[in-house]
Amino acid sequence: MNITLQEQYSMVTSQTMIYQRNREYWQFLLESYSGGVEWQRGQHLTKYVNETALEYEARVLNTHLENHCKSVISTYTSFIFRQKPDRDWGSLEYEPMLEKFLEDSDMDGRSFDQFMKETCVWSSVFGHCWVLCVKPNVGALTKGDELAMDVRPYVNLITPLTVTDWRWRRQPNGRYTLEYFKYIEEGNESVSTIREWTLTEIHTWIVNHDSRQVMEHYVEPNSLGEIPAILVYNQKSPVRGIGISDISDIAMAQKTIFNLTSEVEQSIRINGHPTVVKTPEVEMSAGAGSVALMPDNMDPGLKPYIMSVSTDTDQIFTAIEHVTQAIDKMANTGSIRSTESRRMSGVAQEQEFQLLNARLSEKADNLELAEEQIWQWYAYYQGYEWSGEIEYPDSYNIKDTQSDMDLLLKARQAATDPRVLQVIDHEILELLGEDPDMIREEVDPSLVPAQPPFDIHVMVNPETGEEFYARSQAEHDAYSELGYVHKQEEY
Repeated sequence: MNITLQEQYSMVTSQTMIYQRNREYWQFLLESYSGGVEWQRGQHLTKYVNETALEYEARVLNTHLENHCKSVISTYTSFIFRQKPDRDWGSLEYEPMLEKFLEDSDMDGRSFDQFMKETCVWSSVFGHCWVLCVKPNVGALTKGDELAMDVRPYVNLITPLTVTDWRWRRQPNGRYTLEYFKYIEEGNESVSTIREWTLTEIHTWIVNHDSRQVMEHYVEPNSLGEIPAILVYNQKSPVRGIGISDISDIAMAQKTIFNLTSEVEQSIRINGHPTVVKTPEVEMSAGAGSVALMPDNMDPGLKPYIMSVSTDTDQIFTAIEHVTQAIDKMANTGSIRSTESRRMSGVAQEQEFQLLNARLSEKADNLELAEEQIWQWYAYYQGYEWSGEIEYPDSYNIKDTQSDMDLLLKARQAATDPRVLQVIDHEILELLGEDPDMIREEVDPSLVPAQPPFDIHVMVNPETGEEFYARSQAEHDAYSELGYVHKQEEY
């Protein structure tokens, strides 16, 4: 049965119901993270009654955005990738194309570490993203031919906004496998390239949106028998293929702050330039220092007058501060993102650090799982069986360095036992990021004055006979000032 080009276009551009329900939400998350022009185009300001389109556009341009979404995600990513993952290559240790893949993993110049960082970012924004691991089929017969032609696997990061349809199938053993996958590879408002994967074929469609027709169609066999698309979750939701974003609630709070900021700007304007009520016959220029020209025969009761309005911007700033604190609570970053000291007890800070640690550990586990699957596909394409192991840090222990340092300094001033002082010095070196063992090896022993061990002895009061043990030189000096003398006996 033959179908028309328009019918073929409708079939190719069709979207799953889940995508249609979530598309606007994903677009809002993208605009919230991107900021700038993307945010302005989203028109997230509440429109006033009777406000014209030009007035609304001017108000959008005059209102700045405090991008908390990008700040929170940047904080998460910096902590996760502060320490590189531990990678054991296993059977891929001496694979000849491995080094090139690590240096340029997506054929666009991004290293694999940078690619995983971006994967972390976009999965945090949308709740999930897709990674497609493919290898071009150029007809190479041997490994030498592939090396000569620089043919190797590469990865492609795909955001949920471009994945328009997908389907899962449950196997008899209970495992779910992806049996259909369609995404927009590239395009613009007029022409798009849509790629469709099935278990047996790969379809490439080039469609024209203006004429609503299919311009070109290519078909390749899928020799894999599977679809090499990896779903990277930020956090799983009850719906398969849909993740939970880190900024879903933060984006709404950011929108509230954006509207409140606009109210501040409008309040300042109306305080400086109040509304003037006049008749049509009165000529008056707009702006500060304007001049009103009134007819000579005007009725005194019709003279222009000012509608004075006094607005309190302090209340608006208080509301903005409250919403900002709410964002920090939602993101568990109150102590990290704060630009001024806040009254938080040590227990509250420790609890917040533990919650943030749990959140980061979950994100790292999902990235570790996704990277394992990427390397399994890489090994398969290169004719190996993956036997390596990927380990992301299990814990992201976050400490308040300044608070810990102050506590150690106070403890050092109060301590008198040399053994306690040695432990405190050890903790200070670790807090400064230095290895105490390496410090001992690097320091020239001849430059360190010899510290003979202190001989613990008894100090006695000659008048009362009261005795005390002097366990350090400081205690000995203190007792001596009180009139105690060294009792000549060993302890």
